[in-house]
Amino acid sequence: MRSTKRLGGIAALAVAALATSTLVNATSANAQNNALTDPTPAASSESAFAPPDAKGRERAIATADKALAAESQSLRKSSGDRFTRDRVVVGTQGIQYLHYKRTYQGLPVYGGDVIVVTDRAGARVEDVASGQRATLKLDINATVSADTATVTARGQLATVETAAPPVLVVHAATDKPTLAWEVALTGRTEHAESVLHVYVDAHTGAVIDKVDEVKEGTGNSFYNGNPVTIQTSGSYSMTDTTRPGLRCGGQNGAAYTKSTDSWGNGSGTSLETACVDALYAAQTEWNMLRDWLGRNGFTGAGGGFPVRVGLADVNAYWNGSYTNFGRNQAGNQQATPMDVVGHEYGHAIFQYSGAGGSGSGNETGGLNESTGDIFGALTEHYAANRSDTPDYTVGEEVDLVGQGPIRYMYDPSTVGDPNCYSSAIPRTEVHSAAGPQNHWFYLLAEGTNPAGKPASTVCSGPAQLTGIGIQKAGRIFQAGLNGKTIPWTHAKARVATLKGAKALFPGSCTEFNAVKAAWSAVNVPARAGEPTC
Repeated sequence: MRSTKRLGGIAALAVAALATSTLVNATSANAQNNALTDPTPAASSESAFAPPDAKGRERAIATADKALAAESQSLRKSSGDRFTRDRVVVGTQGIQYLHYKRTYQGLPVYGGDVIVVTDRAGARVEDVASGQRATLKLDINATVSADTATVTARGQLATVETAAPPVLVVHAATDKPTLAWEVALTGRTEHAESVLHVYVDAHTGAVIDKVDEVKEGTGNSFYNGNPVTIQTSGSYSMTDTTRPGLRCGGQNGAAYTKSTDSWGNGSGTSLETACVDALYAAQTEWNMLRDWLGRNGFTGAGGGFPVRVGLADVNAYWNGSYTNFGRNQAGNQQATPMDVVGHEYGHAIFQYSGAGGSGSGNETGGLNESTGDIFGALTEHYAANRSDTPDYTVGEEVDLVGQGPIRYMYDPSTVGDPNCYSSAIPRTEVHSAAGPQNHWFYLLAEGTNPAGKPASTVCSGPAQLTGIGIQKAGRIFQAGLNGKTIPWTHAKARVATLKGAKALFPGSCTEFNAVKAAWSAVNVPARAGEPTC
């Protein structure tokens, strides 16, 4: 189970003028509540959702702008760089994450995003980070034409349906920044739908990078018991007007409608029933994000995305604009249990946390897949639905290919996936490469011998670990995602989650030390300069 946002032109803002710049708000919508029912949370919030007041937001902007203007060496700034603040995401307990786009001599810089983290009051800078590894100094005059780059890019996809006009960018996600044409394609690989971004060297014509944004994987429910309550809208439509963008329907993208507000028949082959399960799961995940993690919707800014059901494939995926769900191999169940729906929307959360999709490669892809699994587990535990007992396995209810769960977070090796990080992970298929972070999350949340749950072993270090609980683990994990930079790696995830634990639990080292021990237990070692407690 496997995101499409193009790198576009942005308004330039000189570093020297950052202190007086204006905030660019992400698009959001306000909707009227016409519905009667809603998934009910089973756990308390512990004040996770504590957004800053207006003064705190204004103060954070001024604080972050000043920090960005003052910081130079760690951000690899050059005289040709300009920065524009494009969004602010509020995390757990009101911690603020301010995102800046970078241009170089007017060109977008892929991998040059900067994230400034402040406290809830906006008065203190917690962190300033960027994935860019080298100061930019390069010729921005392309010698390879846009048309030639398009021809080259089209050759990377088996079937091309559309090719957007190439955009000249600076690709700075590696040690050697390169002038490149970014060509966005839609179509299909030999096996699945694709939204592929191809980066073609604007001087040599060689393909230097590829990023595929498609990430696989009252109503009568099939999976969640009956009856369940879902948020719909009057007249009646499977459109949730209280969660902007969230609706469910068939492959044409239109929401299902009917003359009554009673949906589905409880059958595993009914697409309307599949929408009941999918909406219930998505709405529950939205509530979990708010109540447990302090996040406003899937985008972090109050935005959601549609669901489609009826995909003619044994699969499910997120394509950057909507989630799409097929069926199991037996053809008798739709692929819409809570953990699978939570997984696919987990890809959306990954894309809209930190620096977007965060790069290419199997290591980043594995961390993305693991993110989906973690959000599936978080959603199940928040729901505490007796018809789908919370667990740390993936897809056990849909039995996708007739062999039970497709992943085991407490012991990835059960299905042949690696439990531990190694130098082979960047060459490991992305779903298998989810293993180390899944294992880390289980050890952090539950430890090695939790009561009433599966035991888990360590790859190195102390044999016995004590978990801190899934809610705390989820908060720390989301804090790490909010600081995500390109390219995203296990080493970066370790440092980001340690910073998150320190910011969220400043009066204690217990959570910090648990994060550190769990990463070491899956062979992700300490890095020079990482925080201490």
